[in-house]
Amino acid sequence: MSSTTHPVISCDGQGVDPAARIRYRSETLIHAPLHTVWHLQTDVERWPSWQAPVTGIERLDAGELRAGSAFRWTTPVPETPITPATTLVITSTVTHLTPYRCIRWAGPAIGDGLRIDNGVHVWTFTEVADGVLVRTEETWTGDQVEADAATSTAYLGYGLEAWLTDLKTAAEKAATDPGGDAPTSGD
Repeated sequence: MSSTTHPVISCDGQGVDPAARIRYRSETLIHAPLHTVWHLQTDVERWPSWQAPVTGIERLDAGELRAGSAFRWTTPVPETPITPATTLVITSTVTHLTPYRCIRWAGPAIGDGLRIDNGVHVWTFTEVADGVLVRTEETWTGDQVEADAATSTAYLGYGLEAWLTDLKTAAEKAATDPGGDAPTSGD
């Protein structure tokens, strides 16, 4: 993708893997306050409460999410022409984080019959007149997923679009329901 038509998605100047053959980017406008969107996205232990595809998660450190934080999470993936249906165990380490602006994490994803050597994921959050513009981009590397880059890119895209939809739904529900369970403290 050309940076002249799409803004660079980066966190503290760090984007996704520029050499990766598998990449997907997307964005959505969320009609909710920035603090609501940010806390949903960065309270990783609560992801399963608003993202059905996240079936489990464990923080590997304590405290607020920050550069150096790590978490292990699981998500099912369907069978593809080159891989069996499996559950991916993803170990993500936050490499960059600027509160209320951006987050970047990276790490491997491993399941029975499927391996992503490294996934790099960047999210940005920009306040706009109608809410928050959320942009995301992710890349995958590894011999197995690169063996069929088109299929891998399609599945990556499906997952990111679903994530954005779930984030939008949860944030907008929390914004209209003051008694909702989305975290809103910590401003």
